Amino acid sequence: MTASQHGPRAAHLAQLNVATLRYPLDDPRMASFVELLDPVNAAADGTPGFVWRLVEEGAADATELRPAGEDVIVNMSVWETREALWDFAYRSGHLEVMRRRREWFDRHVEAHLVLWWVPAGHLPTVDEALERLADLRAHGPSPRAFTFVSSFTAAEAEGARSALRS
Repeated sequence: MTASQHGPRAAHLAQLNVATLRYPLDDPRMASFVELLDPVNAAADGTPGFVWRLVEEGAADATELRPAGEDVIVNMSVWETREALWDFAYRSGHLEVMRRRREWFDRHVEAHLVLWWVPAGHLPTVDEALERLADLRAHGPSPRAFTFVSSFTAAEAEGARSALRS
């Protein structure tokens, strides 16, 4: 795990992204992707609003973790705001990686990205993230599991949680 020292907020935005590999990571056709891992992860770690990202113990990233299938890699992180994650994903060098994703990954028929709000200081587990992705796939966007296109605020998520507790 890596984490920033940014100030606290009431809620942070968690994200999980899954990608099905077209080839094994040690295949020469994946070399350009593998070469981008360290610089992109370092850029994320240094982006304003970054809180945390999943890494395998003793590793620099999570590419060897395969909780969603042997050919599926996961990326999970926590951000202070939706805007901070958006800026990193779509207004930084990460965008070039996204543009090239079809070189390295199969197209997903189902949702491959899920966002959800967590209490500040909470680091989501992979099981929690996969459950949110399953919820999004089964029920569509909701305050519990959503996407950039169909997003909800932290207040809406808390309101939905409160309604369930009532």
